[in-house]
Amino acid sequence: MRKYADRTMKGQALLFLSLLSLGSVTGQVSYTIPEEMAKGSLVGNIAQDLGLETKRLTSGKARIYSRETDEYIELNRERGVLLVKERIDREALCRQTTLCALHFQIILENPMEFYSVTVQITDINDNTPTFEEVEIEFKISESAITGAKFVLERAVDLDVGINYLQRYELKPTDNFVLKVHNNADGNKNVEMVLQKPLDREKQEQISLVLTAVDGGEPQMSGTMLIVITVLDVNDNAPVFTQSTYKATVTENSPKGTVVTTVTASDADQGSNSKITYSIINRDDVRKVFKINSENGEVTLVANIDFEESGSFQLNLRASDEGGLTDSCKLIVDVQDVNDNNPEINIMSKSNVISEDAKLNTVVTMINIEDKDSGENGKVQCFINENMPFTLKTTTINFYSLVTDSDLDRERASEYNITVTCSDEGVPSLSSSVTLTLQISDVNDNAPVFERSSYEAYMVENNTPGLSIFTVKARDADWNQNARVSYILEDSSVNGVPVSSYVSVSADSGVIHAVRSFDYEQIKDFHFRVKAQDGGSPPLSSNVTVKILIQDQNDNTPQVLYPVQTGGSLVAEMVPRSADVGYLVTKVVAVDVDSGQNAWLSYKLQKATDRALFEVGLQNGEIRTIRQVTDKDAVKQRLTVIVEDNGQPSRSATVIVNVAVADSFPEVLSEFTDFAHDKEYNDNLTFYLVLALAVVSFLFITCLVVIISVKIYRWRQSRILYHSNLPVIPYYPPRYSDTLGTGTLQHVYNYEVCRTTDSRKSDCKFGRAGSQNVLIMDPSSTGTMQRIQNEKSILDEPDSPLEVRML
Repeated sequence: MRKYADRTMKGQALLFLSLLSLGSVTGQVSYTIPEEMAKGSLVGNIAQDLGLETKRLTSGKARIYSRETDEYIELNRERGVLLVKERIDREALCRQTTLCALHFQIILENPMEFYSVTVQITDINDNTPTFEEVEIEFKISESAITGAKFVLERAVDLDVGINYLQRYELKPTDNFVLKVHNNADGNKNVEMVLQKPLDREKQEQISLVLTAVDGGEPQMSGTMLIVITVLDVNDNAPVFTQSTYKATVTENSPKGTVVTTVTASDADQGSNSKITYSIINRDDVRKVFKINSENGEVTLVANIDFEESGSFQLNLRASDEGGLTDSCKLIVDVQDVNDNNPEINIMSKSNVISEDAKLNTVVTMINIEDKDSGENGKVQCFINENMPFTLKTTTINFYSLVTDSDLDRERASEYNITVTCSDEGVPSLSSSVTLTLQISDVNDNAPVFERSSYEAYMVENNTPGLSIFTVKARDADWNQNARVSYILEDSSVNGVPVSSYVSVSADSGVIHAVRSFDYEQIKDFHFRVKAQDGGSPPLSSNVTVKILIQDQNDNTPQVLYPVQTGGSLVAEMVPRSADVGYLVTKVVAVDVDSGQNAWLSYKLQKATDRALFEVGLQNGEIRTIRQVTDKDAVKQRLTVIVEDNGQPSRSATVIVNVAVADSFPEVLSEFTDFAHDKEYNDNLTFYLVLALAVVSFLFITCLVVIISVKIYRWRQSRILYHSNLPVIPYYPPRYSDTLGTGTLQHVYNYEVCRTTDSRKSDCKFGRAGSQNVLIMDPSSTGTMQRIQNEKSILDEPDSPLEVRML
C-alpha cells in the first residue's frame, strides 16, 4: 500500500511540473516532487525546460550552486536532467512548514549565465500521530461538576496537509466526552469534558483511551491511555486570568531573563486551592523556557536566535492538588537584533583578464546573504575606489563584477579588488572579501629609446671591432612582448653601405666599428638603428645615431714654402740697407690634421748668424732683428723647424738660404762658389764618414738614418713639384695671415732667364712688394738675363704662378 502511494505521488509530481520563467541569461524553473523518492529518480529535464542544448551544459561546465541543498539534487550534464541525489525527508528538511522547497542556481560559464531553480517537496503520509506520554493520570474529585474540563496532551504528527492529524477519539464515553478546539494557528486543543458526575464509591478509577487519527491514505493513528483517579471533594478548578498571554523578548537575551508571569486562581480553600504551574509543550519548548511552578514566572533557560525561530507558543497548565486544571497559551515574539554579518559567496570568478578586454566583461559573480530580517537584512555592496571595475546587480542578492573602463597592464598589472557589503542595521555590520585579478599583456607598446638621438665620439685609427657606443630601448610590455632586438637600418655613407662601417648587436644594442677610420677621409657620419619587440605582430621604433671621428696627431707638417730642391739653390735677397724688422721671407707650412694638432709654431733651429734673424712663432715670418752691416756675410743659412701642437708633437725642418747683398752679380758670384764648396764639403764628409764607420758602427747607424731622412725629403720635394727648377708656390689671391696661422702676407712672382754664358752675367728681375728671391743653378755657368713680369699676379687672383725657362 505504501509503495502504491509513493508511485501515485510521483506521478502527480510529474503532472504538476511547471516552468515559471525562462531567460537568456537568468531565469527560474520550478518542479514539484514527493518526498522519499529513490536515489537517481528524475526530477525534471532542465535543459529542455530552459531551452538549452545539452552540449551547452557540457561546454559551459554547468553546475549546481547552493549553500545548503546541493546534497539532495544533482545535475546530469550529458542528459540535461536533474536527479535525486539523496533520499529527501520533508520532515527533517522543513519540519512542519507547509511549503517546503529546495532553492538553488544552475551556473554556466563562457559566457557566464545562471538560472534559479525551485524544487517543491510534497508530503506523503509517512508519520504516525504520536503522544509524548503513552499514559497520563488525572486525579478528579467526585464533586467535579458536569461540564468540567480537563486539558489533554495533543498528539504530534510530523506530516502536513491532509496527512496531518485530523481528529481525536475518546473511548469509552460513559462519563467523559471529547471536545476539540481549533486554534488560529491550525493546531487543536483537546479537552476532556465531564458529562456525568463521578461517584468514587461506584468507580474509584476510570481508564480511557485517546486516539489521534490523521487523514492520509492509508490512515494512521496513535493512542494514549488516560487513567482517572476519583478524589473526594475538590470541586473548583484553577482559572487563568487570561486565556492568551503575549510577551516579547530580544534575541540573544541572556539566560535567566524573565519573559512574563502568568496567574491563575482557585476558589477552593486550603490545600485544594494550591496551584501548580507547568508547561505542557514538547521538549523543544521546555529546552528554551521554564516556568516557576509556584508563582508562574516564565524565564529563559537557553539562548534564542531570531533567525532560527521568530516566535514561540507555550501551552501552560494550572493544576490544584485536587487534580483540577486550567490551561492558557503564552505567545512569545522574538525581536530581531542585527547580529549577522552579510555573507559574501563567490559563485564564479576569473583570475586573469586580458588588458584589451571589452567594457562590461564579467569578471566575478557574487551571491550575498544576510540572515537578519527587515532593515537588518538589507545589504548594499561596493568596491574600493579608483578601480576600472564596477558592481552591477543582476537579481536580488546577486552581483556581477564587470569592467567599466579600459585596462592597461603597463599602468597596473594586478588589481586587489575589495568587495565590501554592509547591511542597514544599527549599528551596521559589514563583510568584505578581496579578489586578486591579474592583467595579461597585449603587445600595445613599441620600444622607446632612452634618447631622441645619439652622438658618439671615437678616435681615428681605431682597431676594427671596437665597441663605440650602446643604444638602449625599453618596452613597457611584458615577457616576449618586451624583448627588444636591435637592427641596423639599410643606408649608405658616401655611397658605401653603412654596414661596412658599423654593426649593431641584436641583443645588447652595442655598436661596433667594422673598420678603422681616418679623420682626414671622414669626419662624421650618421645612421639609424631600429628597435623591434618580440610581439605578434611586432612593434618598432628607430633612432638616429651620429658618429663623430676625433682627430689624432698622425700627420707631420708639410712645408709649402720655401721649396726644398736638390739641384737648384733658392736664396732670399736682403739688401744691406735693410732696417730692423725687415721681412726676409715667410715659411709656409700646413698640417692636414685638425684642431690643436694642426696648430703650427715656427722656431729657428740653426743659423749662420743668430743675432741677425728671427722667426715669428705663429706666422713663420723671418725678419731681421738688427741693422744689416757690411761685415755680415753674404751667404746666410737658416734652419727652421715647424712643429704642430699635438701630443706627441710632430715636426718638419726647412733650410732657408739668405743672400745679404745689394746687387745680383755679387750674389751670383758668392752662391756659385757656395755651390762648389758645398759639393766639395759633401765629398769630404762622405770620406770622413767612411773612415769613422770602420771605427764606430754606431756612427754608421746614425749616418744611415741621416741619409734616409735626406732621401725622404728629396722624394717629397720631387712628388710635390715634379721639377728640378725652383718653384714658388701658388697662394690664393689676397691670402692673408689671420690669427697667426703662418700664411704668407705678400704674393711673389719671378721669371728668370738663363744662358750658357758666364755665371757672372747680369740677372734682371721684377719686384713685387719690395721682396726679392734669387734662384741659382750651380751646374750652370751662363749669364742671367732679366725678364720682368708682364702682368702682376694680383691682377689675376685666380691664376697660378708660372715659371718659364729660356
